[in-house]
Amino acid sequence: MPTAYERFNLHTSPEKFYIEACDDGVDAVLAIDRVSNEMTLTGKKDVPSSANTRPICGIMGTVRLVAGMYLIVITKKRNVGSLLGHAVWKAVDFDIISYKKTVLHLTENQTQDNKTFLSMINNVLTTDGFYFCTDYDLTHTLQRLADVSHDFQEMSLLERADQRFVWNGSLLREFLTQPELHKFAIPVVHGFIVMKPCRVNGKIFEWILISRRSCFRAGVRYYVRGIDSEGHAANFVETEQIVLYNGGRASFVQTRGSMPFFWSQRPNLKYKPKPLISKNTNHMDGFQRHFDSQVLIYGKQTILNLINQKGSEKPLEQAFAKMVSGMENGMIKYVAFDFHKECSGMRWDRLNILVDNVAETQDEYSYFMVDAAGKVLSQQKGTFRSNCMDCLDRTNVIQSMLARRSIQSQLQRMGVLHVAQRIEEQADFEKIYKNAWADNANACAKQYAGTGALKTDFTRTGKRTQMGLVMDGVNSAIRYYKNNFSDGFRQDSIDLFLGNYAVDETDGPTPLRIQKDWKFLTLPIIMVVAFSMCIICLLMAGDTWTETLAYVLFWGAAAAVTAAVIVFNGRDFVDAPKLVQKEKMD
Repeated sequence: MPTAYERFNLHTSPEKFYIEACDDGVDAVLAIDRVSNEMTLTGKKDVPSSANTRPICGIMGTVRLVAGMYLIVITKKRNVGSLLGHAVWKAVDFDIISYKKTVLHLTENQTQDNKTFLSMINNVLTTDGFYFCTDYDLTHTLQRLADVSHDFQEMSLLERADQRFVWNGSLLREFLTQPELHKFAIPVVHGFIVMKPCRVNGKIFEWILISRRSCFRAGVRYYVRGIDSEGHAANFVETEQIVLYNGGRASFVQTRGSMPFFWSQRPNLKYKPKPLISKNTNHMDGFQRHFDSQVLIYGKQTILNLINQKGSEKPLEQAFAKMVSGMENGMIKYVAFDFHKECSGMRWDRLNILVDNVAETQDEYSYFMVDAAGKVLSQQKGTFRSNCMDCLDRTNVIQSMLARRSIQSQLQRMGVLHVAQRIEEQADFEKIYKNAWADNANACAKQYAGTGALKTDFTRTGKRTQMGLVMDGVNSAIRYYKNNFSDGFRQDSIDLFLGNYAVDETDGPTPLRIQKDWKFLTLPIIMVVAFSMCIICLLMAGDTWTETLAYVLFWGAAAAVTAAVIVFNGRDFVDAPKLVQKEKMD
């Protein structure tokens, strides 16, 4: 399989960037003209001795901002582990380098816009969870890689990668059109990867968990829900659990994703905005496209819908069930399980009701397994597609339970576990397993909702705790603040990074300069002043209690009325995206 280069030196001269491949026996240098933006392949002899030199770990790609082109490079990486003998790296630090040597050619407005766009790119790069491998394709599951043609195997990593999971795909567009540069381009996935050597019964095996977050319809919690016209679901994540032992390999794949029809839940200052199903859209068209692609890629589908079956979530559950029924597709099965109702009163053992309910289906779907000789012993014939409202907390709990049931069978079949043994009884492995799945929950939650996951105390310990409830409350409060007052910027950052928004270099008005109307500043000031006066009147009593009461009631009523007006016009006060396309906002 063709590989990408692993080690680089970046040589910077006033005219060009020279990116030298430092792998053994290689004489290849990527030259980037800082004026014409042209990329060419050259040799080490063309690198000027006067150039400033520093090592880098890889190239994320290039992006055009107001000041012109920028080169994004990986400056620091950390080894996560080895997958089938291939080193897997986590990108932990980056640098964004301007082609232009100065920004003096920009107007004041352009300079400010350019700074904002740069901070957006940095916002995405500092979101934890970017991984890459220079000699293995991280974007595909073991089963997909085991069933590919010779031509596919001869493709470069950039060409063969599953574009759903290449988060720097837009940044590498210039590389894609020039095959001679493909070895300089590294597809980077976003999500979570953990690799742990484990011991059970004195036998050592490698346990791996990989979550690949889709870059199609990517975004933040409340601004990206449902699907787009192509059938891409919000917060779609493919999670693969891998076991490696004595040359044998096993893999179990699950997916999660927003309910695949057109609905929204825009923030409006309320703790839990009411979800709305679009009334002016043909839901079945996008719904059909979504599941056509899922069946094509994964085989049979069992939907595990974990949302509430009462209150504001009830219409969503009913709509989902109705659409599945309307498809009349035997490849798709729908299971509704009211997670919160079933587990109310800390009765988390009742989750086994769902696991037992789908056990026969899970046995039918099986998992992918190959022995040491390369013989395929079994293939996974279908996947569980889990969802709750955010596809985070409830979803991760259920996925970890299904994955445990799968690894129980895999380890017995590989001869690691004895027939009568239960994986839950292996204390050392259970600790590794639970903590890794909780870390997976936190990673996915931070990337979509801005905070760590809820309910991770159950994932880590197998039971709910009072401290876990307190931490859920803290994370919920942080989510509320971020979802209302910083997620618009995060959504814009993701859209810019993924190429959903293209920056215009002209000095025309940009969406960033859209000003809030008078209500945005005036009403909060009035509310704060009124509330402050109310407190002052309480602390500095008047001559009589009736006078004090009158002042307190007046200022208290003013604060309350202003607060009510603010909440009523909540959408005007939240941090909304400025760059995002109309389709995403509806």
